Amino acid sequence: MSVALLAVIALLAAAATAIFWPLRSPHKPRRAEPTDTALTVARDSKLGELRDLELDFQLGKLSAEDYGELNAAVRTEAVEIMRQIEEP
Repeated sequence: MSVALLAVIALLAAAATAIFWPLRSPHKPRRAEPTDTALTVARDSKLGELRDLELDFQLGKLSAEDYGELNAAVRTEAVEIMRQIEEP
């Protein structure tokens, strides 16, 4: 065999390895970035609502009864949104 033929075979082997090597490794599914979803925006909005409710209660703008009702409702909505984000 000539040296040129051995060089061509070596280059073809290197090229085939470079092309097919990524296919050999196990595929890891990528998780979607939560910052790009509408659910993340909704979650952040609900968390902001909870902070606002706490501030309004501390400033005396809400009674304890109103705060309790609103806080429970917003927390329930926030938990549901977080569950939807965590679903595969």
